[in-house]
Amino acid sequence: MERHETMFAESPLHPQTPLHASDEPYSDEVLEQLRTDAAAIIARYPQKRSALLPMLHLVQSVDGYVTGRGVNFCAEQLDLTTAEVSGVATFYTQYKRHPNGDYTVGVCTNTLCAIMGGDQIFDELSEHLGVGHDETTEDGKITLERLECNAACDFAPVMMVNWEFFDNQTPESSKQVVDRLRSGEPVAPTRGPSRVCTFKQVSRVLAGFPDGLADEGVGAGEASLQGTRLAKEQGWAAPGEQQDGTTTDTEATPQAEDGDVERGGYGSVNTPANEADELPETKEDGQ
Repeated sequence: MERHETMFAESPLHPQTPLHASDEPYSDEVLEQLRTDAAAIIARYPQKRSALLPMLHLVQSVDGYVTGRGVNFCAEQLDLTTAEVSGVATFYTQYKRHPNGDYTVGVCTNTLCAIMGGDQIFDELSEHLGVGHDETTEDGKITLERLECNAACDFAPVMMVNWEFFDNQTPESSKQVVDRLRSGEPVAPTRGPSRVCTFKQVSRVLAGFPDGLADEGVGAGEASLQGTRLAKEQGWAAPGEQQDGTTTDTEATPQAEDGDVERGGYGSVNTPANEADELPETKEDGQ
């Protein structure tokens, strides 16, 4: 019996895992803007219910997390039950179930980042900020998270602030970033826009409303460009692509002059030997 009680006492769930209820209604002005934005989102989809994910981001852009009133609003607009909306809101980690900080600081602690220093970065940030995973500082500025792979292994260890990249971090550099954010200084990520936006601002972008920052900053880091440069030096080309960069059956990929890759550009660089695999012989083929 003791073992049974201990297992439940050590539950890894956040004490505020259930969605926070919010009985306070939206003001008429806020509700009017929400309805206007919701109509724009819903119009993108052939079925209303398909708009649920961006609608939840829209709610977060107003409340800072998914509130009970936000769940009710989404359900009313999309002809869903509140249970259906809550089921989605509690499934994805980008939807916050309790008040979130202005800046979500996520430290990648997946395998490569962890052994390159990610675990140490998280531990030192946790001690520096006085909070643990999915907890927010008293001033409401920073929510700290452990993140799974950020798909930026060539820049490990990586930290993200509201999903903007901070590459090749150290415990000291990461602490400098959060201190600057808490003091209100503008902070620019390693790649991406010229500044980090707040959680509410980013949530509105995720809802599908551009902030005009898409073409700012560095589009690709040096490590990511090495493969492209190597392919050009070796004369490698993707299937159906000529060595000069033109394609035989699709529109050509834009190429930068002097062998440089344009900011924000990307391309496929497979060797000519990458031919389609032979299909296995079926019973019919062998007859």
